[in-house]
Amino acid sequence: MKRGLTGHHVPISTVGERAQAFVPHPLPPQPPVDVDGEMGVLLDEASTALGRLDGIFSLLPDPALFLYTYVRKEAVLSSQIEGTQSSLSDLLRHEVEGTPAGLEADVAEVSCYVDAMQHGLALLEKGAPLSLRMIREIHGRLLSHGRGSTKMPGEFKRSQNWIGGSRPGDARFVPTPPDMTLEAMGALEKFIHNDPVTTRPLLKAALAHVQFETIHPFLDGNGRLGRLLITFILCKEGVLQQPLLYLSLHFKRHRDRYYELLQSVRTDGDWEEWLRFFLEGVIETASEAVTTARRLLDLFHRDRDRIQGAAASVLRLHEKLQRQPLVSAAQAAKVIGVSIPTATKAIQRLEEFGILSEITGGSYGRFYAYAAYLDILNEGAEPLRNETSTNHQ
Repeated sequence: MKRGLTGHHVPISTVGERAQAFVPHPLPPQPPVDVDGEMGVLLDEASTALGRLDGIFSLLPDPALFLYTYVRKEAVLSSQIEGTQSSLSDLLRHEVEGTPAGLEADVAEVSCYVDAMQHGLALLEKGAPLSLRMIREIHGRLLSHGRGSTKMPGEFKRSQNWIGGSRPGDARFVPTPPDMTLEAMGALEKFIHNDPVTTRPLLKAALAHVQFETIHPFLDGNGRLGRLLITFILCKEGVLQQPLLYLSLHFKRHRDRYYELLQSVRTDGDWEEWLRFFLEGVIETASEAVTTARRLLDLFHRDRDRIQGAAASVLRLHEKLQRQPLVSAAQAAKVIGVSIPTATKAIQRLEEFGILSEITGGSYGRFYAYAAYLDILNEGAEPLRNETSTNHQ
């Protein structure tokens, strides 16, 4: 349904020129979103897919193992949408060895995303409301290091930002002015808390994401925080017990369409088209996450059967690799509680089985990867090479 413009323009003057900034109407959309027919079917399918994802998580022998990797995959994917070039392997290697050369800023951004997500979820678990105060606190974590660390982490913008172009006059979109941002965000906070109407969680997450991106309340990090907001709403509402949904994979695969639909909501008011895209993404990525979990479990069981009868240090190392698939001899010795020579022998044995592969190519400081495990996790998380971000200032 095309409702027309979903807000109003206000004239602004910034960096020496005049432009038109956009202020969205408060949620929910008017007329209300049509959730009958096809939309109702998609909502049911998405809810079922999320329930299946939560169900398999409860059956996993080591849920923390999958949570560790899924959180990091979402962090990598969301950051890649904004133009970072680091991969999941880069992030995991950074956490155990240090940042790969040439990717310091990119890996710092992804690492901050992981920290911001974990901090936000911890606050929600303690009963903290999903409030503007919490959003600012999460933003402070998100931009604590890396390229955005000089752009007012944890504070709403005090100068005008824009999306696309080199200045407001040729920008693709100019979001809400600084002096109107707090009021717009206050209205969004009320909507998240079911004021003026109660909204189904999946619809709430989808609508709130667009509204947040439209307001663009911070100087930097809006895209990443807007996608984090989806996770926080779904977990706070109990739709997801754990952040196992890497919805950014869908946004990355269809990046142009993603940005196109965000803009079309503003100009045409076609919320239903955005919701179809969003719900199809939930169904797709939730189903893929279930498949990934099953494939990883099958891999672990097959490899465990292959090394039955090996030394205890080999079996323990394989178990530890399921949590952290990159390791050095010194780290292996520490995590399985043996000497470095014993750990080296365990690594060599796993190399003979084809489970571990040396990835550094040097004589010293060697690092080894559980290659088959990383191959499964890396699917869809390859960097978007030779592309630039969409200037989400």
